[in-house]
Amino acid sequence: MADRVNLHVLLAIQAVLILILAAGHYWTRRTYIQLRRVTNLRSMDDAAYYDRVRAQLEAELISDYGEIADGHLRVYAAEVPRLSTLLVNTVTEAQAQPQRILAADLTTNPTLLTGRREYIAANRRFTESGGRIDRLFIAYAADLAKAEFAASLLSLIGQHRDLGVTCGLAVRDRLRADQAVDVVVFANAAALVEEEQGDADYNRGRSSVYFKNVGRWAGRFESVWGHGADSAPRVLQTYEATARPMLDAGTWDADRATSTVATL
Repeated sequence: MADRVNLHVLLAIQAVLILILAAGHYWTRRTYIQLRRVTNLRSMDDAAYYDRVRAQLEAELISDYGEIADGHLRVYAAEVPRLSTLLVNTVTEAQAQPQRILAADLTTNPTLLTGRREYIAANRRFTESGGRIDRLFIAYAADLAKAEFAASLLSLIGQHRDLGVTCGLAVRDRLRADQAVDVVVFANAAALVEEEQGDADYNRGRSSVYFKNVGRWAGRFESVWGHGADSAPRVLQTYEATARPMLDAGTWDADRATSTVATL
């Protein structure tokens, strides 16, 4: 009888130890992320930049980013602003060339961008270190004709100008589908493409980062940014010349705003 009891005790102890080992293995995998190593760093558009980002992701324990070895990374919800900040900082740290960031924002709610404090601070550090940021706000014509939207948008633009950012405007209704893309291009090293816009609390949102073929995203941005009299900064200047005086005087005229937007 005693031998049988001892056997049951031993089996119970063994079962507990197996559970402990299994839980420990799971915790280790969740805590110490092992990212797949890329077999050929030269396949990335900027190998030094890519390697820094990859190493930082592993150190910060953000998520299971095994797919980064293929030059593509998918990011969800609250991880998006954190990764955005990392990508900005790494442009300077890796001395990626050119020291330039191109950002196109599909602007349906300007207030969403004002709350990203760490990202905004990273932008400021980048411009203060000599980097250039061109930010394109893409908005619907109907939104641009509304006083509340115009006030929020121009306040946001003022904030970014204070950071040293060059701002431009494009009317979404007049762009091709491949041009109306929410994307940030970091030097010639990475492109962050927003696929599902997040909310103010980061309860949702999905983006992808590409470390290969970054030039195609820069090309799309530049096709909208333009040059000379038709450039996005000039379009913004024309819009502001009408919108700001009306907002400042509290005399918003929707018809006048609509007429101005129609000429942009």
